[in-house]
Amino acid sequence: MNYLIAIGLILLLMLGWILVEAIANLFARRHPEFGPPRKMGCGGCGNHCSGHCETDHHE
Repeated sequence: MNYLIAIGLILLLMLGWILVEAIANLFARRHPEFGPPRKMGCGGCGNHCSGHCETDHHE
C-alpha cells in the first residue's frame, strides 16, 4: 500500500510541475515586457555554469 501511495504522490508532483510550467509559459506569452520565459534545461545550476548552459545546450 505504501508503494502505491508513493507512486501516486510522485505522479501528482510531476503533473503539478508540468502544470506550473504551462502556467508560467502562458504568463510569459501574455506579458512580453518581462522577457522570454527561462528554460530549465541546464539543471538549474546557477551563475557558475551560465556559459556552459548557453554553449552546450542549444534549445
